[in-house]
Amino acid sequence: MPDSLDAALDALERSAEHPSTLSVPFVEMFPITGAAVSTVGSLIGSETVSASDAVAAELDELQFDLGEGPCWDAMNSGQPVLEPTIRSNPRTRWPAFTPALDGTPVNSLFAFPLRLGTLRIGAVDLYSVHPVELDATQTRQASTMAQAVSRHVLRRALDEIGGDYDDTGNAYSRRLIHQATGVVLAQLRLPPEDARLVPQGHAFATNRSMMEVAQDVLDRKLNFAQGASGIESSS
Repeated sequence: MPDSLDAALDALERSAEHPSTLSVPFVEMFPITGAAVSTVGSLIGSETVSASDAVAAELDELQFDLGEGPCWDAMNSGQPVLEPTIRSNPRTRWPAFTPALDGTPVNSLFAFPLRLGTLRIGAVDLYSVHPVELDATQTRQASTMAQAVSRHVLRRALDEIGGDYDDTGNAYSRRLIHQATGVVLAQLRLPPEDARLVPQGHAFATNRSMMEVAQDVLDRKLNFAQGASGIESSS
């Protein structure tokens, strides 16, 4: 392997103890602006593990809230998703996510799946404010790096399940959303998946993020209750 890839893989190994830095080697390796590492889907939940900057974190947040975008496609297909000209060639398969990019400086997006064997656990998202392309070699290198990240992310998730991991230092933790879903579940006595849809729908309708709505639920500023006319929200 090229020395630059070796160095990037070594950097990822050093980042294992500090997951919030896992996105940095991707920014150093490729002609991009920023990167994010995230878990996606129901297996271990959707959460940003590492983001190189605020825009990378926002892209993850949009995809989590809307349930669509390149990270979902990469995770579901197990293949890289390459969008070097998303502004001039928008994908209609992302009817909610693509218009949401209007509020960002993003021109190119790439996503690489996090997977181990048959387990598909998330994706690495790369973005650029200038239109760029990744050639075949760079695409293979990014896939190799994502494979290395997969081991660290899955180990972190298993440690968290076992109670050995503390995510209080993770600025992008989605723990608030999980807690708020539990509150809504208790309020409405809905199945967990349906309980999550209620604040998600409210966030979409009010043009807010799920994190903001979840915080209001936990702060008791927002209450979903079964009124005479059906489910109502009040703040």
